Amino acid sequence: MSSNTEIAKKVIDALGGRENVNSVAHCATRLRVMVKDEGKINKEAVENLEKVQGAFFNSGQYQIIFGTGTVNKMYDEVVALGLPTSTKAEMKAEAAKQGNWFQRAIRTFGDVFVPIIPVIVATGLFMGLRGLLGALGVTLPDDVNVYSQILTDTAFIILPGLVVWSTFRVFGGNPAVGIVLGMMLVSGSLPNAWAVASGGEVTAMNFFGFIPVVGLQGSVLPAFIIGVVGAKFEKALRKVVPDVLDLLVTPFVTLLVMSILGLFVIGPVFHVVENYILVGTKAILGLPFGLGGLVIGGVHQLIVVSGVHHIFNLLEVQLLAADGVNPFNAIITAAMTAQGAATVAVGVKTKNPKLKTLAFPAALSAFLGITEPAIFGVNLRFRKPFFLSLIAGAIGGGLASILGLAGTGNGITIIPGTMLYLGNGQIGQYILMVVVSFALGFALTYMFGYEDEETPAEAAETERLVEEETTGNVPVALQDETIISPIVGEAVALANVNDPVFSSGAMGQGIAVKPSEGVVYAPADAEVTIAFATGHAYGLKTANGAELLIHVGIDTVSMNGEGFDQKVSQGSKVKAGDVLGTFDSAKIAAAGLDDTTMVIVTNTADYASVTPVATGSVAKGDALIEVKA
Repeated sequence: MSSNTEIAKKVIDALGGRENVNSVAHCATRLRVMVKDEGKINKEAVENLEKVQGAFFNSGQYQIIFGTGTVNKMYDEVVALGLPTSTKAEMKAEAAKQGNWFQRAIRTFGDVFVPIIPVIVATGLFMGLRGLLGALGVTLPDDVNVYSQILTDTAFIILPGLVVWSTFRVFGGNPAVGIVLGMMLVSGSLPNAWAVASGGEVTAMNFFGFIPVVGLQGSVLPAFIIGVVGAKFEKALRKVVPDVLDLLVTPFVTLLVMSILGLFVIGPVFHVVENYILVGTKAILGLPFGLGGLVIGGVHQLIVVSGVHHIFNLLEVQLLAADGVNPFNAIITAAMTAQGAATVAVGVKTKNPKLKTLAFPAALSAFLGITEPAIFGVNLRFRKPFFLSLIAGAIGGGLASILGLAGTGNGITIIPGTMLYLGNGQIGQYILMVVVSFALGFALTYMFGYEDEETPAEAAETERLVEEETTGNVPVALQDETIISPIVGEAVALANVNDPVFSSGAMGQGIAVKPSEGVVYAPADAEVTIAFATGHAYGLKTANGAELLIHVGIDTVSMNGEGFDQKVSQGSKVKAGDVLGTFDSAKIAAAGLDDTTMVIVTNTADYASVTPVATGSVAKGDALIEVKA
């Protein structure tokens, strides 16, 4: 198993080197890299690296999934190796410039609502526990019952305050001013919106005799708009108010103007808009035969891939504020369960040990509520598992709608999400929906969605067996041997070569030499199996069975043979030390290329060990690599 430092070096090489990286940061599961040229990333090499669970380009960032815990260590390693750092906020600011206006708007919704989700999750769990006690027939004393109401109701009573606070934070205003403004919108001095809506004795206040005003309890969209306008207004004020008066004038004027606009203009207007959105959302969720859940469950993970899934945060919070329950949660749970189940099916069916070690942790992550490792690390890579999981998620979402499932919170799903259904009498239906979604996602993928691809090594083995069968030429068993240096110069570890195809070991194990003279010698008694017309590379098979590649320089194929003189052809028999060809290092340098020469044992997998033994200066005939059969 490679060390974290070795993996980090390979990551940097596959990213196109340090010079292609603007900055790097990390979140809970992913290394987030801002690159200069996406085209220079060797994406296949990245995805095949040890410990990498997947990689994708999104929101202007190349995101490499390592998983929780591991990502912190990998971040420390790549930073220690010289990658420039940035904060997540700086990366968000850079990424915010990426994508179309709709994607940027949805990302903004996410930035506002994601920090609020933990308190909504906690409140939903409190609601679930309170409901569970009621279902068990437990009668709470009056004082304890009041305390339980404080736990379950407070977040929704002050929700506009939380939304305005978070919006001010995102749009560059003073969050303290934002939260005070938000709390003004739900002040106890105003008629309670829920009490007015119930049709009781409490009625709206009439300002100036014709403007009905109530508190904005439970309002989400009006609070968001007030936060946006308020933050921008505060920033504009700071540009014109003298610094000496800023502390007194800016918060005073911001709160005065925005409280008037919020209560008399923005609040009433956007409360109507919010109600229309809420009615439309409920209409979709209430479509007959579970059609609403079928559609949402089928497209949810596609929306996650697009990066605009944060729109659900706004809708879920609106539903919770209005009704105290959230039908979206169960539908989204169905989609995520199917995604994780498809990943389990791939892990069970594949014989590839790396894919197994990738699939099962990614599936566990999905069942705990994070599907990106499953999507990008496994299912989307093989396509069919992803799209079959969408079908399973659609059916599971339809079932959730038919069963009328609705959680008491949002932000948690599948295993943790069971807590949202303990107290509302729906835990049995919830488990049924999860089981059906899992069974469909697993069965569809296992039967129709995945077959192990033949690896290059397996394909070569098949070709060898066919050749043996048809020609009768059965090769002799491999033998131990020492490969001597075909180049005079300085030995260089393969991992330090500035080409990810070689440094990653994808072509096989070996070593490199920085030449001091421009002659390529035969490294053993061998047959020339490949002699490139450009003269920059040679393939040989030694008498003892080692298959070698000598590659002079990096990207030197682009020189089209200029500066190279080939002395052998395919099929030539050579002795150790014979001249294979010559090259001109000066011309390679003039072309802006590196003349470091790689010597690779391409059939490394056939040997028990392939060990570079040279260090420092190497001369013609010096031992370079030892192979053990």
